[in-house]
Amino acid sequence: MSIVISVNISKTKGVPKEPLEKVIAVKNYGLFGDAHAFKNSNRQVSFLDFDEIMAFNKDLPFGSFAENITVSGLRDESVFVGSIIKIGNTIIKVTQIGKTCHNACNIKKLLGSCIMPKEGIFGVILKGGLIKPNMVVEAINGKDVYNR
Repeated sequence: MSIVISVNISKTKGVPKEPLEKVIAVKNYGLFGDAHAFKNSNRQVSFLDFDEIMAFNKDLPFGSFAENITVSGLRDESVFVGSIIKIGNTIIKVTQIGKTCHNACNIKKLLGSCIMPKEGIFGVILKGGLIKPNMVVEAINGKDVYNR
């Protein structure tokens, strides 16, 4: 079972995100107030597993890699492009795993390296809702989550 550890947004791109008590996921847009939220974007929301952060550096605050949702246990789930992730009423479709990091990446400059190019999980919001720490994260593969 996976759990939300932290929810994070930033008003500008290329900087660490700030943890919040809760965020609102908006269908086909992203997290309300986040710089990466765009209609019809294939990377409206990003995930990073807490274990990956701990393996990199135990003292980093949540959001350091500009991840929207820090989770525990997601890397233990079978998550792939096309997987459905359900958090409460929010439904997210995984569109990309990893990304190309550009040379001017501020996160890489600040931390010396970045794990999002290999470990980041990106998706689009299929159904909006509230997301906050301690919520259960379900990876649902090949199931019609709208009829559960």
